Amino acid sequence: MLARSRKENKARDLYKIEVQVQAGSIGSLAASLLATVLFVTQVVVKDNWDFGLYAVIFSVSAAGFLYKAFRMKRRRDIALAIAFTLATLLLTALHILELLDYDVARLAG
Repeated sequence: MLARSRKENKARDLYKIEVQVQAGSIGSLAASLLATVLFVTQVVVKDNWDFGLYAVIFSVSAAGFLYKAFRMKRRRDIALAIAFTLATLLLTALHILELLDYDVARLAG
C-alpha cells in the first residue's frame, strides 16, 4: 500500500506543497502588515498617502486569485480575482494621481 502511494505521488511531495502554500500565505500577510505600518507612518509623518504600497500588496492577491480562477473555475475565486484586480487598478490610479500632486484626500472626503 505504501509503495503504491509513493509510486502515485512520485514527483509530488504533498507535505512540501502544503508547506510552500502556507509559506506564501504567511509571506503575503507579513507584506500586508509591513505595508500598513509604512502607510500609516507616512500619513502621520509626512501627511501624504502612498497608495502604491497597497497597490503592490493587492496585486499579489489579484494575481493569485486570477490564477486560481482560471485553473479552478470557482465563483468565489473569480469574484475575488475581479475585486482584487479592481482594487489594484484603483490604488494604482490613486498613487499616480498623488505623484502628480493631485489632491487625493479631496476625493476621499
